[in-house]
Amino acid sequence: MRLISEGCPSLLYLNLSYTDITNGTLRLLSRSFPNLQYLSLAHCRKFTDKGLQYLGSGKGCHKLIYLDLSGCIQISVDGFRNIANGCSRIQDLLINDMPTLRDRCIQALAEKCQQIMSVVFLDSPHLSDTTFRALAECKLVKVSIEGNHRITDLSFKLMSICCPYIRHIHMADCQKITDAGLKMIAPLKYILVLNLADCIRIGDGGIKPFVEGSSGATLRELNLTNCVRVTDVSVTEIAQRCHNLTYLNLRYCENVTDAGIEALGNMSSLISIDISGTSVSDMGLSALGCSGKIKELSISECQNISDTGIQKFCQDTKHLEYCHVSYCPQLTDETAKALAFNCHRLTSVNIAGCPKMTDLCIEYLAAACCFLRFLDVSGCIHLTDKALKYLWKGCKQLQILKMLYCRNITKQAVLKYTAKLEKREHNDADPPPWVGYDRNGNTLTFTKKHKLELE
Repeated sequence: MRLISEGCPSLLYLNLSYTDITNGTLRLLSRSFPNLQYLSLAHCRKFTDKGLQYLGSGKGCHKLIYLDLSGCIQISVDGFRNIANGCSRIQDLLINDMPTLRDRCIQALAEKCQQIMSVVFLDSPHLSDTTFRALAECKLVKVSIEGNHRITDLSFKLMSICCPYIRHIHMADCQKITDAGLKMIAPLKYILVLNLADCIRIGDGGIKPFVEGSSGATLRELNLTNCVRVTDVSVTEIAQRCHNLTYLNLRYCENVTDAGIEALGNMSSLISIDISGTSVSDMGLSALGCSGKIKELSISECQNISDTGIQKFCQDTKHLEYCHVSYCPQLTDETAKALAFNCHRLTSVNIAGCPKMTDLCIEYLAAACCFLRFLDVSGCIHLTDKALKYLWKGCKQLQILKMLYCRNITKQAVLKYTAKLEKREHNDADPPPWVGYDRNGNTLTFTKKHKLELE
């Protein structure tokens, strides 16, 4: 660090994450880098609250606007108070992986750092609505919180009152957020991103009034993964109101059917959609392809979709780049043929857990998909060394290849044909029971006792 301080006195950006820096390093920062604006101390565990006091002493790091303290579990309330005293201009604050983070820590910061615009608190389960009350004076435009069961609808109410310009709301796996909270933020005008993944109490009663509200027409990204109460009512409303939506995730929304998905087929803005784990069938999938604009499609674990549905979808969708159809054991080589013959821009394909796929499917992909960079064929039990030879010849840009549970692919072939790949994973073990079929592709049936043992 001394060499850097001597050679780079005008340094603006410094990433010290995962290093063994101590209080002495922080003291050096305050003396040598008065212009520093971006600082990451993520997962640095050897400095203390006293070290953070140096950031505000002497010349100090008073111009700091971005600070990442993720994983620094040793910092107490006093440490956050020291940061606030010396770095009151902070705008972007990242504090992920901090199970020790408490409301009092954020209160100490917010007391003097009132220019904060973006906060990211992933895996901070002890924060509550008190945190948002403390941040009320800040003009937040981005909030990201995940895995928190204490934050309630009150936080959404505070946002609706104190954050009129908020654009990005990520409140994933916050179990106490309900439809009532969504209704409270419906009047906000500038929301572009809304992530409510795993908020299992969210349903039509919240989604419908939200998309009917002020941000519905401008919303760009919506993630409703595992919001099991969401039905076709919400999806149809999304299709009618969200004219600028580009990304939609309905993964494991088990009450979404063809009726809702068909409505999405008329959305010209939509380029990325995930309907994995839903009951959607060929009818819904073929309707979804009508716009011809989809670039990313995930239909993993969709048991009602067959080769026919994918064929019809691909006929209308020439711009597809990302296609994940994993754990659809009913799919065959005809799916790969449809993808290869119609979607030449593919860069990422996942057919893991599709036991009916053979070397022929890889031959199709290798012959036509020259831009392929990622491929997962794990659990494709009938693939042999021939598949690797096809890829070696045709997919020159392939970087990542996953071949777990491929017992007919030899280690010798893996070494010969995949040596230049950035990453490869291979084993010749039998498929684990949770994939739902045995080493010969026969469907496994489980009693209630067996299912409990697997869990």
